[in-house]
Amino acid sequence: MTSTTADSALAADAAEGLWQDPPVLPTKWLYDERGSKLFDEITFLPEYYPTRRETAILTRHAADIASTTDATMMVELGSGTSTKTRLLLDAFAANAAEHGRTFTYVPVDVSSEMLRSTADVLATDYPSLVIEPVLADFTEPGLRLPETDGSRLAAFLGGTIGNFDDAARHAFFARLSEALSPGDYLLLGADRVKDTGRLVAAYDDKAGVTADFNRNMIEVLRRGLDATGLFVDDFDHIARWNPKKHRIEMWLRARRDVDAHFGALDRDWSLPAGAEILTEISTKFAPDQLADELSAAELPVVTTWTDDADDFQVTLSRR
Repeated sequence: MTSTTADSALAADAAEGLWQDPPVLPTKWLYDERGSKLFDEITFLPEYYPTRRETAILTRHAADIASTTDATMMVELGSGTSTKTRLLLDAFAANAAEHGRTFTYVPVDVSSEMLRSTADVLATDYPSLVIEPVLADFTEPGLRLPETDGSRLAAFLGGTIGNFDDAARHAFFARLSEALSPGDYLLLGADRVKDTGRLVAAYDDKAGVTADFNRNMIEVLRRGLDATGLFVDDFDHIARWNPKKHRIEMWLRARRDVDAHFGALDRDWSLPAGAEILTEISTKFAPDQLADELSAAELPVVTTWTDDADDFQVTLSRR
């Protein structure tokens, strides 16, 4: 996916979503270079427990994951240089060295800037690894994973699976199952249902970093679609719990009447004061819910690990 292709995809998503009632935009467009950096900041905030919980699980079990899968390639859906990625790379690099072979890391992302940054940093820190960045939208049909001698591990961490609604999640599992070969593995991080107050606080921190992250979507639209009359300061960040769908929802609420023009679409767009754009959902799961869905997609669960508080789970499935 080139930057031109990415802009075309943004244009298509905006054209489809902004004229709905209510307007909606895919979460993936929050993660441009600035958005990705802001999210990295979010993961260190006191309110945002998922990263700490998932990191604790991987700290305890990364070596088990490497030895159980014996994978020669890790495909990370969404590139990163985080502690979680490094825990897995450390374990797989050690496993590869023990067997006298190379290990390949494949970050997959829609952001060319993030891919370049990831590849540069990890190439310096892990000189023994082969790094093959892939610029692609892994949420779309037709995902193709690089081939390798041995098994592959697809890693989808951070609870990002919660950003899919039910139908999209089931379709994603089916496409991923098709992209994987028998003997490959999926490592999936997912957040669990818990106290509503803790959930909302995790997406509406006191420092306002999540608000900046969410409102950056407006800058992505302005820049990517040659927009006029569209300003970040005209929107407020809203986070609320949807009890019927067991999910946190993030919205952008217009502070005033917004009248914008998208040059890339050659269309005018308006949003009245108080109206909201849905920018993210984050579904929270019951303990056995994902096991059933993965089995239905021919990705039966091998094992599931949780943190000491049972806040978060990491599931290993085998194709």
